[in-house]
Amino acid sequence: MSPGGYCVLAVAIFLASALQASIGFGMGMFAAPIVALVEPALIPGTLIMVATLVTLIVVVREREAIDLSGTGWALVGRVPGTIAGALLLAALPHRALSLMLAAVVLGGVILTSSGWIPAPRRRNVVIAGATSGLLGTATSIGGPPMALVWQRNSGSRLRGTMSGFFLVGSVMSLIVLSVTGAVDERTWRGFAVLVPAAVAGYLLSMVVNRHLNPARLRRVAIVVSAMGAALLIGRELLAM
Repeated sequence: MSPGGYCVLAVAIFLASALQASIGFGMGMFAAPIVALVEPALIPGTLIMVATLVTLIVVVREREAIDLSGTGWALVGRVPGTIAGALLLAALPHRALSLMLAAVVLGGVILTSSGWIPAPRRRNVVIAGATSGLLGTATSIGGPPMALVWQRNSGSRLRGTMSGFFLVGSVMSLIVLSVTGAVDERTWRGFAVLVPAAVAGYLLSMVVNRHLNPARLRRVAIVVSAMGAALLIGRELLAM
């Protein structure tokens, strides 16, 4: 990784970590297109590791606000979704993975900005958990399905519940990816050098939560995510 590439990744992880810790999701949707452009080998393993670290810190902070019942049913769906995501990752070539990642980001942007609010019934939560597991394991972007089904929550309850689900789900994904050989020494090195940026992003979220409008922050993240996905698609199409 070149110094310039590291600086770009560090800034992306810094901002994505602040977003994740402020609204409960967004790490993958915001950072994945940028990481895929600069250092694609870090997708999905390193990005899932960074998200795990941030969600662990948020879970500790918001532990009293977590909806344990909702988290439990979402994890029921996450298990088969995680296995399916690992198998899909193993079967996809690099270019197909990049295009799929960009498509997932754009799909997430459309869904999370559409205003559609599915009822958080048990069936919908399980389906969202399965979808999140598949997408999160294959592309490191598992936030949009859960954000849709839990969007009526707000503040600490949304952050805590989302983070509780993603903490357990991310650990599941990392275990399955390790078994399939998708986590290696390079994955761990990338995580180690990006930890300071992730921690700094979490510290920024503490300021954001006090002074900035979470809805406005979410809109900015959606725009930046869409731009990153469009650039990733453009790069892959030009390389064909």
